[in-house]
Amino acid sequence: MNGQAALTEAVYYILLSLVTPRHGYGIMQETERMSNGRVKLAAGTLYGAINGLLDKGWIRSVPGADDSRRKEYALTDKGREALTWELDRLKELVENGEIVLGGEA
Repeated sequence: MNGQAALTEAVYYILLSLVTPRHGYGIMQETERMSNGRVKLAAGTLYGAINGLLDKGWIRSVPGADDSRRKEYALTDKGREALTWELDRLKELVENGEIVLGGEA
């Protein structure tokens, strides 16, 4: 993922929540839960991000039940790579911060 820009916190949590396929409202709930209520996604923000992630191939639409109008989404291999890259980037930030500040958290 050379040259990939850092993910926003919202996109990071959206991707993380899609390790298990979910519909939009489920993504909103899981993102809020994982962030301890810090990240609350508005519908417009979520669906704008979903469209961008679909375009990048990081997530895919999952066929739902015939009687359901809700779309579900799931992480792709490419999305998992982006998520892993971001996690490694964040670990490096923390490690360097601990080194510079002289302590370990």
